[in-house]
Amino acid sequence: METHYHPQDVEKAAQKYWEEHKSFNAVEDPTREKYYCLSMFPYPSGKLHMGHVRNYTIGDVIARYQRMRGKNVLQPMGWDAFGLPAENAAIQNKIPPAAWTYQNMADMRRQLKSLGLAVDWRRELATCRPEYYRWEQWLFTKLFTQGLIYKKTAQVNWDPVDQTVLANEQVVDGRGWRSGAIVEKREIPQYFMKITEYAEELLQELDNLPGWPEQVKTMQRNWIGKSLGVEVHFPYADGREISGQRALKVFTTRPDTLLGVTYVAVAPEHPLVLAVNGINPALEAFISECCVGGLSESDLASQVKKGVFTGNFVMHPLTGAAIPVWVANYVLMGYGEGAVMAVPAHDQRDFEFAQQYALPITPVIKPVAGALALPLTAAFTDAGVLFDSGVYSGLTSSAAFARIAADLEGKQLGATRTHFRLRDWGISRQRYWGCPIPIIHCVKCGEVPVPEKDLPVVLPEDVQFEGVGSPIKKSAAFYETTCPACAGPAQRETDTMDTFVESSWYFARYASYDNNSAMVDARANYWLPVDQYVGGIEHAILHLLYARFFNKLMRDAGLVKHDEPFRNLLTQGMVLKDGAKMSKSKGNTVDPQALIDQYGADTARLFMMFAAPPEQTLDWNDAAVAGANRFLKRLWELGNRPEFFNDGSARKVFLDKFDWQTLTPDQRALRGEVHMLLEQANKDFARFQFNTIVAMCMKMVNVIYPIPLLGNTAGDRAILWETVDILMRLLAPIVPHITHAMWPKVRVGAVPAVIDAPWPQADPAALVRDQVEIVIQVNGKLRGKIHVSANAGQAEVQERALNDDSIKRHIDGKALKKVIIVPGKLVNIVVAG
Repeated sequence: METHYHPQDVEKAAQKYWEEHKSFNAVEDPTREKYYCLSMFPYPSGKLHMGHVRNYTIGDVIARYQRMRGKNVLQPMGWDAFGLPAENAAIQNKIPPAAWTYQNMADMRRQLKSLGLAVDWRRELATCRPEYYRWEQWLFTKLFTQGLIYKKTAQVNWDPVDQTVLANEQVVDGRGWRSGAIVEKREIPQYFMKITEYAEELLQELDNLPGWPEQVKTMQRNWIGKSLGVEVHFPYADGREISGQRALKVFTTRPDTLLGVTYVAVAPEHPLVLAVNGINPALEAFISECCVGGLSESDLASQVKKGVFTGNFVMHPLTGAAIPVWVANYVLMGYGEGAVMAVPAHDQRDFEFAQQYALPITPVIKPVAGALALPLTAAFTDAGVLFDSGVYSGLTSSAAFARIAADLEGKQLGATRTHFRLRDWGISRQRYWGCPIPIIHCVKCGEVPVPEKDLPVVLPEDVQFEGVGSPIKKSAAFYETTCPACAGPAQRETDTMDTFVESSWYFARYASYDNNSAMVDARANYWLPVDQYVGGIEHAILHLLYARFFNKLMRDAGLVKHDEPFRNLLTQGMVLKDGAKMSKSKGNTVDPQALIDQYGADTARLFMMFAAPPEQTLDWNDAAVAGANRFLKRLWELGNRPEFFNDGSARKVFLDKFDWQTLTPDQRALRGEVHMLLEQANKDFARFQFNTIVAMCMKMVNVIYPIPLLGNTAGDRAILWETVDILMRLLAPIVPHITHAMWPKVRVGAVPAVIDAPWPQADPAALVRDQVEIVIQVNGKLRGKIHVSANAGQAEVQERALNDDSIKRHIDGKALKKVIIVPGKLVNIVVAG
């Protein structure tokens, strides 16, 4: 072993060994307990950032730890390779998105490998490759045939400059995030997946995920948004029929407020509005205005509430009173029935709208205790007791819910029903760099799924990308085809799939990575579900919800047997610098590659694990990085001490024969401290508290470092050899390269690589303490420490404390008031003055 620590040489050699010995190639073995550890795969942007380093180091530490515990571990890696950033780069760099993406994958693969990840690289996948998305297309055709995928016209955010649909998060202040153009609302045909068919199961099975953070489960429950309410029918005042309906339907979770309705608000696209549009110029102008801006709920919540009276009325289902119908910009056609019953006194959004247009505000609910302060300065939104509500006055909100619902059902003007906030998943994108939707449009046959024998529908990669519109929409070579049903002329679908589709099933493909004849095979039922999933909290809703949904689709298609894809979930915190998230715009980024080049990957890994628990934010600290490197140098020096010789088998023979009872009391205390640290480290590994584990390893080094050099006693050698062996195994998941290099010199036994060594366990005999350390305080201030027998009584402990030389000088000449003893830990001597 070299005298000085050279991380680049050490890491290169370790990685070469792992590659040559295929150390991390995972093979199914029914006789062994499996452990599937997966970190969310990266987008190939070209360069690692510190968030990547933290995410993949956390996953790698867990995978290596489980491997050393004897489990059959799978840790794969791949690339979430489709998406808009590649198109942006193509415009900027004037190269096809495919070329940019593949080059970035090569660069990031090299960077990830430099971290020493215990990854089975044979299983590497990229979602942009036809051999991957072929199976996505295959499943699409099956689901389309079953009716779980359908096509309908729906409203979208349309960027008129980029000629594409934008997700809600890509609309900023009503403008396209890239072009800056004012976004339009457009109705276009799109494909949807029926995630709502699984809403109840997706909700209920959150209770079967004890290994998930409660915060994530709460976010998913809120997103699914199950609520019990009443569908209320407001008959059209003139008896007309609109879209086959004689009443305007609304859904409400607060039927107790029904007597406080003063108007009804509908979305600009509601059939009622379309039926009267053209009569009122103000209404026409308002509808045109509503066609501009984003569709998200946050956009609607923040915008000024605006509306126009339609000139139409509906009848109150209980009183028969005429209720005016307004069209309002805060009502979305895609939510509920595209209409709301407005109760300004008890809904803040309705309250603001009513104030804006001087509409009546009629309170009908008051607090259970106390009075309702009138006039209202804000809506009273709590449940309470009804008043001014006719026969329902005096009922509590819950009692009124049941009574009013029953009365509406009796009049055939309403019914109790369960409502979900969750909407079907629109997966159509008008962008180029994505998985082609495998549908052929035929004038005669309609929408025809591409036959399995013709899959995959390959996305052309060598294209001229100008950024306005998709190249395949302009390429007759791509879209002109023949109908598989009638052999007549037809056109391929030129929309591509939402990139969330690719990331919703990749975890299963890793298990069947080399199968060219099936999406997944029986190996998936060996590896799945994923035992530990690691990723950012920002994916708590969409990605995780869609992955759970896809798992159920695959289960129902007979591809997998389990109900949920991820047994346990760890959401790591962000990496901050100077109190802010790292970003180029803030100028506070740190280049991981520069850090690795300067200090080595083990220093980066050690700092990341030591600086904070995984789920908390991590504040970057240059001094702490340097400190991590100093610790590794000290560790290296420990392995170079002359007490070690290159024969681990001889050390094992020595330790197997050594009688630990021959240790002196001080030596027993020393060994006991090491094993207590090991015992606690094992508990903390199970809780992923890697920061405290590193701290304990540092304490171990401090404990054994003072042991004398060559010429020490047999007891000293035994403690030193045993402790360093334990230390190497404890640190191996966190700093795998340096421990790999040191292992042949310091190991106990003949196991050639530390990754193949069994996980260390504390010796119960060493945990039995002969003596305990007692902290001595005088008037609450630390003044000394003593060691006493573990069986010492309080009287003996008090006497030793009062007569200790370091304590006497603090209490001599002062009146003793009392002595407080915490057994086995502390003595506090309270004196006057």
